[in-house]
Amino acid sequence: MKALLAAAAALVTLAGCATGGVQQAAPSIAPSSQELSGEVTVWSFDVGAKALQRLAPEFMKLHPGVKVEVTDVGYDNAYDKITVGLQSGAGLPDVVHLEDERVSAYAKNFPNGLVDLGPVAGRYKSDFDPAKWRTASGPGGKLYALPWDSAPVGLFYRRDYFKQAGVRAEDITTWDELVKVGQKVKAATGKRLFVSDLGNSTPLFTALLQQQGQGLFKDGKVAVNSAAGVKALTLMAELNKQDLLQNEKGWDGRVTATKEGKAATAPTAVWWTGTLTSEMPELSGKFGVVPLPAFEEGGVRTSANGGSMLAVTGQTRNQQAAYAFVEFVTANKDSQLSMMKTESLFPAYLPALADPSFGRPVEYFGGQAVDQIFAEQVRAIPPIESTDDDAEAAELLKKLLSRAVVGGEDPKTVLDEAAEQISTATKREIAAP
Repeated sequence: MKALLAAAAALVTLAGCATGGVQQAAPSIAPSSQELSGEVTVWSFDVGAKALQRLAPEFMKLHPGVKVEVTDVGYDNAYDKITVGLQSGAGLPDVVHLEDERVSAYAKNFPNGLVDLGPVAGRYKSDFDPAKWRTASGPGGKLYALPWDSAPVGLFYRRDYFKQAGVRAEDITTWDELVKVGQKVKAATGKRLFVSDLGNSTPLFTALLQQQGQGLFKDGKVAVNSAAGVKALTLMAELNKQDLLQNEKGWDGRVTATKEGKAATAPTAVWWTGTLTSEMPELSGKFGVVPLPAFEEGGVRTSANGGSMLAVTGQTRNQQAAYAFVEFVTANKDSQLSMMKTESLFPAYLPALADPSFGRPVEYFGGQAVDQIFAEQVRAIPPIESTDDDAEAAELLKKLLSRAVVGGEDPKTVLDEAAEQISTATKREIAAP
């Protein structure tokens, strides 16, 4: 499921009132051999809710004494409801569906809001996408959620446009090479390289940062103006300078532009396959996938963009059964493969990625085994530092990055100013160069 990098200023504001200055320890779960019973309530949204509603009866067959009730609270309402429940200390279900970028903020700002699953789930560490595991983790080995679906990034491309331009996607290994290919494709077809919302360049910037192994913060300090940050923003500015970015607003604009064939590539996550196949069936056979270009020859060729987790809330009255359901969904090869097949949720559970089904040819992509390409990249996603200030920093960047990408200002100068603003807003120091 795609990540919508929403602003979380309201979350930060509410959190300041929620804890009342009393930092309680996160509730922890202990191993138990008791038979499971009782009710487990779950809040989810979008395709995630559909997957959980479908899997709940299978779990209940294994545990007849447990009743699982999954409610689709809707994406637009989910985080308002969760934040209010954490603030008030009441009203939350046993299990909540959280996008990756939300976990750190909730764990930090509501210390007793999420159960530490480390004592029972820590043994799974080597079985999960390492980048997602780090995002779910806190100090002292705490684990605030279990990774659910992963979102490795690759490069989707239009086979017909590349053929018309006389270029091969398989030959592209670096971003510099892709820029040159983009120029050739545009000259031959009139199509720009890829769609980008120039009013909000933050998602692309953060993905390019993670590809280089860095988040917005490093060792707790603001790091957007690091060498990696400058390299990412310089690339983005160069793409626009070469007139290779098709400016479209928001998600709907991106989908419409793709349907209309306005761009030759899309550097995005595996969940884009579901968007293409479900919303653009008429384009079957026109797309292919290759790993993301690296910044340097031999460098990392993927990043992450999205993904979700399941967490047990501190308000649960049925801790053991709630965790058992989370474990059944996330740390279970059969469940993960079932969701991949039915809901197109790409597994974060590594044993599932070894299944032969990932090598199957996909007709929509010209018979290419696209799932295998993404499965091979999951372990390579660089783990990065995640903080409770990520959303606020991302929102500030949204207003500043366009000055370099669209306005032509020096990327380092823009990022230095961004670092100062983020430092002032978050009360964090700026990392040394």
